[in-house]
Amino acid sequence: MVSDTAIDADGVTALAENGQLPLPWLGEPLRRALTQGRSHALLLQGPAGVGQFDLALLLAQAWLCEARTGDDQPGCGQCASCRLLRARSHPDFQVLLPEALREPLGFGAMDAEGEGGSAKASKTKPSKEIKIEAVRQTLAFSQVSAARGKAKVVVVYPAEALNTVAANALLKTLEEPAGLLRFVLASAAPQQLLPTIRSRCQPLQMALPARDAALAWLTTQGVDQPGVLLDATGGRPQEALLWSEEGLGAKTWLELPRRIARGEASALTDWPVPRAIAAMQRLVHDLMRIAHGAGPAYFPRDALPKLPAVRAALEQWAKVLLQAARHADHPLNAGLLMESLVAQGQQAMRPAR
Repeated sequence: MVSDTAIDADGVTALAENGQLPLPWLGEPLRRALTQGRSHALLLQGPAGVGQFDLALLLAQAWLCEARTGDDQPGCGQCASCRLLRARSHPDFQVLLPEALREPLGFGAMDAEGEGGSAKASKTKPSKEIKIEAVRQTLAFSQVSAARGKAKVVVVYPAEALNTVAANALLKTLEEPAGLLRFVLASAAPQQLLPTIRSRCQPLQMALPARDAALAWLTTQGVDQPGVLLDATGGRPQEALLWSEEGLGAKTWLELPRRIARGEASALTDWPVPRAIAAMQRLVHDLMRIAHGAGPAYFPRDALPKLPAVRAALEQWAKVLLQAARHADHPLNAGLLMESLVAQGQQAMRPAR
């Protein structure tokens, strides 16, 4: 086996220097996956927003690369196979994604038969599940010989989006893949996967990137006050970038606690409901941490109202938010829900008398 030092010198560092490593902190996880991954099916698991999908693509590139010097080396990024993968047109590569993620990730919409294609006008909202139709396409793909003779790779992301029927349909192929077929599943919630899916995969853990690396990357992406958004998202740089791109900047985040304390539901009017609820959960989390003598995790201390102690109202608000989060994707009336949750937050943050 090639040593980690040799791998770094000959592979991952070269990728970074050539601008082919999409996220700078993926070098070490890629090395570990290439040197420790011994199964035909790997399960990348860890927090969302740290590059799981990017790492899965790097692994696919390595396995399909036609110019690698060793099985534990990354893809060269220059051969015909690597170029085909970057163009999303490699004949030996398939990706299983929910419809809602296909176009944002550059893979086009799915047609009625599950094939990737151009977007079609539809009155239905793109599904957040990976459905059986898409898995059937993968099963057909698994039975065909590799077009370029190197390997065949399927990436499943996020793996927890597999609905029960789709997951069960994938089981046999995941356990006994035909020929050169390999899988990379990526999940931020592996506990939601069927135990039979997990048991067929080798788990590889991903962690939050080092703060310095995340801040440096966010700065190169043009994010203003990156430290504020990085803390707001729990150290997840890709999520912080998404917030910035969608107009949720540091100033808006810093103003949020006091606006909720004033009962301003309008502070959350333009936010997606799941994100708004998560923001309030992070707020109550920080308030309770401070009350117990710890420091806040998501907001700077000076952005938070001063409360004398943990009170039943804060705990009750946290319970209500937890219940609301379970139905955040399908609220009956988003406006009324926000008004109710903010009103309870205002009551919970009212100074004790």
